[in-house]
Amino acid sequence: MTIQVLQEKLTVCKVKDYSLTNLANPFTFTGKTDNENSLVCPTSLTPENTTVVDNGWVALRVKGSMEFALIGILSKISTILANNGISIFAISTFDTDYILLKEDKKEAALQCLAENDYIIER
Repeated sequence: MTIQVLQEKLTVCKVKDYSLTNLANPFTFTGKTDNENSLVCPTSLTPENTTVVDNGWVALRVKGSMEFALIGILSKISTILANNGISIFAISTFDTDYILLKEDKKEAALQCLAENDYIIER
């Protein structure tokens, strides 16, 4: 399985609402519940109406489109990283999974994944 390293620096934050968020921007993910409005976006495009901001994230993408019937893809990756003390923030889309991690853990994460037979595409 191939893991693509995305170059965009990302921010994970809470926003009051999505009125200042351009959903057409690439790498913009939202999560809305009854308690919060979460946003992952390029750091350079962090909206002004954030209430909590956490900068310094990077993303790894599981390359290719995955069927919903596939089991354990994200579980295996997260277990490898957890066993090496690397925490993640996972996002799934219709086609694939994204693993967000702090920038200072990127190289260690890539090394762990490569040692477990993942192909790393930079």
